[in-house]
Amino acid sequence: MQRESARRSNRDRTEATRADLIDAARKLFTEKSYAETGTPEIVAAAGVTRGALYHHFTDKQALFAAVVEQEAGAVAEEIERASPASLPARDALIAGSDAYLAAMRAPGRTRLLLLDGPAVLGRSAMDEIDNRHGNRSLREGLVAAMREQSMARLPIEPLTALLAAAFDRAALAVEAGASSGDYRAVLMALIDGLSPAPPRSTRPAPSR
Repeated sequence: MQRESARRSNRDRTEATRADLIDAARKLFTEKSYAETGTPEIVAAAGVTRGALYHHFTDKQALFAAVVEQEAGAVAEEIERASPASLPARDALIAGSDAYLAAMRAPGRTRLLLLDGPAVLGRSAMDEIDNRHGNRSLREGLVAAMREQSMARLPIEPLTALLAAAFDRAALAVEAGASSGDYRAVLMALIDGLSPAPPRSTRPAPSR
């Protein structure tokens, strides 16, 4: 019993140290950028030693990847909370879209996920993270809309990638001061534009 309690206590301390490092790194990365943040600053802010940092992460880039993964997961949670399965598929897509734009207004999030993320980790690694989180939610929403026939059937991977890119571009523009309402209107038009075309009438045109 005592050994089990000691193991649990050690595990809790380990997890707490890792969380402190991620939280401290996130704050510094968003305030100063990845390039301008050094590991001495991170360990000082987290209140741990450099040895503790390298026990949990191989280097600063690995710590950055953990920060990005956590942020991407937080955005996905907001999307999923706003678009439960009980909603009709189109309504869920719109609610999820609004939740994404709102979540990306968190200070520093666009820098982490849309600027520094691809630059530091590479586009391929960033795509893998996105596909585990926000893009997964978007893909599931699109599949549900196709299943309900509120959206035309299209190749799901290109559709997800292109719509996700549009949402990312909107988040960057809003961050830079553009009208969120204007970008939202265009995004909603994109979603509605994916509705299946009404069937053509087979009745002959009336004679003049």
